[in-house]
Amino acid sequence: MKKKLLSFIVLVLLAAGAYWFEGGNLLTKITGENPPSSAAQVTLQFPSGRYPETAQHIKEAIQAGKSPVCTIDREGAEQNRKHSLTGVPTRKGYDRDEWPMAMCSEGGKGANVKYIAPKDNRGAGSWVSHQLDEYEDGTRVKFVIK
Repeated sequence: MKKKLLSFIVLVLLAAGAYWFEGGNLLTKITGENPPSSAAQVTLQFPSGRYPETAQHIKEAIQAGKSPVCTIDREGAEQNRKHSLTGVPTRKGYDRDEWPMAMCSEGGKGANVKYIAPKDNRGAGSWVSHQLDEYEDGTRVKFVIK
């Protein structure tokens, strides 16, 4: 009986430790060799405290019906940006932020575009790029605003 209780306690401690160590991870892979096509393979927790204008824009765009999932397509980014920003004039002192982002195959024509501060937009873009560096084109990323 003592052996079973000790084994149970060790198992609980291991599970709690794994949960605690994974708690700080911003990216979480979804397990399974062949996830359904509608499921994201990675979840990215976007820091709203760090990039509040970008986070608000992503929230608004998703609430308006845009997908929270981005399928990485770096090669298509330039073309997507061209399509999404067509007809949206530049405005002094602002960047034009797109959701879905240009680096997503979901981006491009029909993307939601909002004027935001360059510091917020460029910082967020750099942050996302660094978070997703290790992932290949075709990886599906679900954005969750924290």
